[in-house]
Amino acid sequence: MFKRLLMLSDAGSKNLRQAIIACTISNLTLMLPFIILLQVIVSLITPLTNHLAVNKSYLWLMVGLGILSSLLFLLCYQREYKKTYASAFGQAANTRIEVAEKIRKLPLSFFNRKDLSELTTNIMGDCATIENMLSHVVPQLIGYSCSSVITCVLLAFYDWRMASAIFCTLPIAFLIVIIGKGFEKKLGEKQLQSKLAVSNEVQEYLDGIKIIKGFGISGEKFKTLDRALKNMMWAAIKFEGISGIFVTLSTMVLKVGLGVVVLVGVKLIVIGSLDPITFLAFIVIGSRIYSPLISVLTLLPELFYMLTSIERMKSLQTESTMEGRNDVLFKDFSINIDHINFSYKQKSVINDLSCVIPSNKMTALVGPSGSGKSTLLQLIARFWDVDKGMITIDGNDIKTIDPETLMLSMSFVFQNVILFDDTILNNIRIGRHDASDEEVKLAAKKARCDELIARLPHGWDTLIGENGSKLSGGERQRISIARALLKNAPIVLLDEATASLDPENEVYIQQAISELVKDRTVIVIAHRLKTIITADQIIVLDKGSIVEQGSYQQLIDNNGLFTRLYSLQKQQFSISN
Repeated sequence: MFKRLLMLSDAGSKNLRQAIIACTISNLTLMLPFIILLQVIVSLITPLTNHLAVNKSYLWLMVGLGILSSLLFLLCYQREYKKTYASAFGQAANTRIEVAEKIRKLPLSFFNRKDLSELTTNIMGDCATIENMLSHVVPQLIGYSCSSVITCVLLAFYDWRMASAIFCTLPIAFLIVIIGKGFEKKLGEKQLQSKLAVSNEVQEYLDGIKIIKGFGISGEKFKTLDRALKNMMWAAIKFEGISGIFVTLSTMVLKVGLGVVVLVGVKLIVIGSLDPITFLAFIVIGSRIYSPLISVLTLLPELFYMLTSIERMKSLQTESTMEGRNDVLFKDFSINIDHINFSYKQKSVINDLSCVIPSNKMTALVGPSGSGKSTLLQLIARFWDVDKGMITIDGNDIKTIDPETLMLSMSFVFQNVILFDDTILNNIRIGRHDASDEEVKLAAKKARCDELIARLPHGWDTLIGENGSKLSGGERQRISIARALLKNAPIVLLDEATASLDPENEVYIQQAISELVKDRTVIVIAHRLKTIITADQIIVLDKGSIVEQGSYQQLIDNNGLFTRLYSLQKQQFSISN
């Protein structure tokens, strides 16, 4: 039940059961001092009624037992802490890793449906909620309930009437909490949505801070963020206020039980059906037993709220991952694209497209913006799966191959390079994690990074900032090519690798690409058509279909779309010069 409800592993479920047992035992041991105190009071009152001397030995025995019970409680609490908090933090860490692994295996279509802030909330916020639930809510909730039930049964052996009086208001208190569950769930979902909205606005505000400052629109843009923050504030106030009303009301009803105990006890004493010592015992124990019950009433709404986060996590876990074989060994790296179709958000992007990408040759994809070039490249990399048709490498349908296995045979150089706030050395080593420093430096040399690294303040150990903010666009691109060279994959995918570069950096990039594409199956997308004149074949796309295919000279002779695009670029270049 715990595994299914709280998304726990076998070890996590076992640890939670142990935490509940430890919490129950710890709570029961906390009753021992009250029992000992009661015995001390009885030993002091009895001599007064019987005109006997106080038994000092018995009192000292009680003092010794009180010290032992305190030590026992400390030992039990230590075990409870270990079983509860330590295991909960470990389970939350494992859950974060599992979520990250799950996200890593999801297709790109999933990320087009989800906001970055929502995924961040899944990994950080929802996992933190699970951590808090496992450490501060579930063990205590069940532990307090179990210890209260055990105490109730034990008290019933002494006098079932007084035990009933203690717990007579408990059903009403629980009913109030259950009634409030519906309101709290609805308000809790609104609060979670408001938090997501704030995360989205903060992300957008920070991402666009340069534009906001540059165009002086900070006040206007901040209004949206300010509105989202205020909505979150009011959502939190409503949730806390409503849930607080039900918790407070249920607590008040529960505490009425102590007054009922007094009334029932006095009545029973008057009619001679209860002795004063037993009455005193129930008053002392009753005042103590309400503490865990109040905790239960307080924790229940919190549990209801946290279960909403669990449902979000379960929704993520039900997403279909991209699976496949991992025992594929390619002998030939030619790529056959056979009548494929692909749609994005119900819009057709690739239409009945067929072609062959020969092994150890360069194939260029060109065409107007929106013609499907980048989409085709990402379908070959299996970032998405085709709707119809088949893409094969060496006769193997890539839909049957595990994406990570497929990636071992591919290197990528994209226009938008992603770098990490780490050293140059470590950023290049991402291409192959087991590479030696010498291998990394050789790849960097082939990618023309020598001059770049030589002028950095700490050379190879220079931290390049978030997403390589301390480097220019061309310098980041060279780091990306060095990664691809280090990976040494037989298939290379280049997407606008030389776009938006200054002439000096373009020269470096072209030299680095020349090193990268040697003796490999290369697919390149380029808007600058002069850079792919030497390609072995050029595929011209328009509206998701192939309209022309051949060498540069063949396409020029056809006087079709490629010729028009090439002529337009020559005219633009002449005008700009």
